[in-house]
Amino acid sequence: MANVLLEFKASAGDSEPQTRPVLFVGQLANLQQLNWTQVKGKLQPVVTKEIWQAALASLNPNPTDSCPLYLSFAAVAALPSRVSRHNSPSSAHFLTRLVRTCLPAGNNRCIVMVCEHSDVFASACAIARAFPLFTRRSASSRRTEKKHVTVEFVTVGQDSGPLEVSTLKCLASAADGVRLAARIVDAPCSEMNTDDFLKEIKAVGNELGITPTIIRGEELKQKGFGGIYGVGKAAQHPPALAVLSHTPSGATQAIAWVGKGIVYDTGGLSIKGKTTMPGMKRDCGGAAAILGAFKATVKQGFKDNLHAVFCLAENSVGPTATRPDDIHTLYSGKTVEINNTDAEGRLVLSDGVVYASKDLSADIILDMATLTGAQVQNQ
Repeated sequence: MANVLLEFKASAGDSEPQTRPVLFVGQLANLQQLNWTQVKGKLQPVVTKEIWQAALASLNPNPTDSCPLYLSFAAVAALPSRVSRHNSPSSAHFLTRLVRTCLPAGNNRCIVMVCEHSDVFASACAIARAFPLFTRRSASSRRTEKKHVTVEFVTVGQDSGPLEVSTLKCLASAADGVRLAARIVDAPCSEMNTDDFLKEIKAVGNELGITPTIIRGEELKQKGFGGIYGVGKAAQHPPALAVLSHTPSGATQAIAWVGKGIVYDTGGLSIKGKTTMPGMKRDCGGAAAILGAFKATVKQGFKDNLHAVFCLAENSVGPTATRPDDIHTLYSGKTVEINNTDAEGRLVLSDGVVYASKDLSADIILDMATLTGAQVQNQ
């Protein structure tokens, strides 16, 4: 998937499935609203109207379902018709899985996404997540050919019709941001430590013409960032607070996004078990998502001040690691007694949020983080 070029178009054009394999995907009710004239150009002559109608009639999503239309060159897949209160109407998580499992193979493929206009953005982001940029599979190193996937949206219901050029550009920027965030989250800590994450931040800043503010290592301690410093001080690569600031003329308010960037979470001295530690490379997901979103938003010409604050640390084990019973002084001036070193997210976020308020004078502050298990409650 790392060598896939993803492109969004108002119309992907007509082509036989043997030339360009195709996947039609959407909720069954939306798929049933398609006219044969809207799909035949991508299916004929090998798929007839009768085959298409029979395939739709055979779909019974529970929660999803799929049906081949012609060998391994064309398929149709149905998303859940209903979602729980924890999911959006776009069924984004199911969409990513369906694209990964049902999209036919090939170097030049097409996805026809059938949805309401309100679900276009979420669907584009979900499709982007199905094509990760990071891979270390042995076979992938021998593949040099570029693969191309064209995504066409067919909207149904209110506001149906072809997407505007501005919308397609927005979707492309968002997809680029999603794939950037996914690449950071998918990479192991051996390749995405705090030094590497800072390189990613600098690269985005360089692309946007923004020089990041970086406070790291002992400077964090000196300036009072006891949360970030305390969490990351035992790691080989020092912790850091990094900020990207977009300050256009004419801005009327300041918005700050604060991301938890724990590049690996062992749990510290309150160490995780062998079954719960694997996967903790993803504990930087909040900061990674904010980096991708910041890049996409600025490229779209955001008109207000926007600050992306990254709280980067590796919650490691070592002679200098924070101990339960230690007391840290956070950037707010508050003191915190540590009972569990595996509850580190709130410590780094506290420093980032207070910095956004005190130093950046943010009117709106949004923090993003991978969920801490201690905060999960049964409703």
